[in-house]
Amino acid sequence: MSNMLATSPVMAGEDVPAGPVDPIFNRLLKDRIIWMGEEVKDDMANRICAQMLMLAAEDPKKDIWLYINSPGGSITAGMAIYDTMQLIEPDVATVGLGMCASMGQFLLSSGAKGKRYLTSHARVLMHQPSGGIGGTTTDVRINAELIMDMKRTLAELTAEQTGHTVEEIYRDNEYDHWFTAQQALEYGFVDKIVTTPDTISAD
Repeated sequence: MSNMLATSPVMAGEDVPAGPVDPIFNRLLKDRIIWMGEEVKDDMANRICAQMLMLAAEDPKKDIWLYINSPGGSITAGMAIYDTMQLIEPDVATVGLGMCASMGQFLLSSGAKGKRYLTSHARVLMHQPSGGIGGTTTDVRINAELIMDMKRTLAELTAEQTGHTVEEIYRDNEYDHWFTAQQALEYGFVDKIVTTPDTISAD
């Protein structure tokens, strides 16, 4: 993990945690903006979940903004972020830029309906879950069943988010499927393509 990503803040209030903190990310947090600009891993997910819970406690009626530029990563870590987004009272608006791949795509589409945005030159990647399987025959079977369960869960949620059927999601994520911003909008991943500040609606 790079130094910049490792020093992202945990708190948005006046008190900051011990250790180095990037003042840019702290300033964004004070405006209820969370920056997700790395691979989805447990430590990053823990930080983002904590930030969402804190911002929700500060003001349960005001939107939280999640900016995403991510190659994807751990499904379980990503689902922790997704579940937190559903758990808290404020809407979580999502803004995709750069690359929203795999779990990055899923979290982008998980934003509050009508508040999912994508910049004009961003790219979105949808594909099915994958993972290395090793160990005993029993271990291989158990892990294969886990991956299939995750695939089904993600397909069902993505279908709900986009208005497609589960069967269509299975068909379209069988291999790496890249979308331009316009294609992502038409597919239903996002609600609007943004090019200027006034094209993003704040609450």
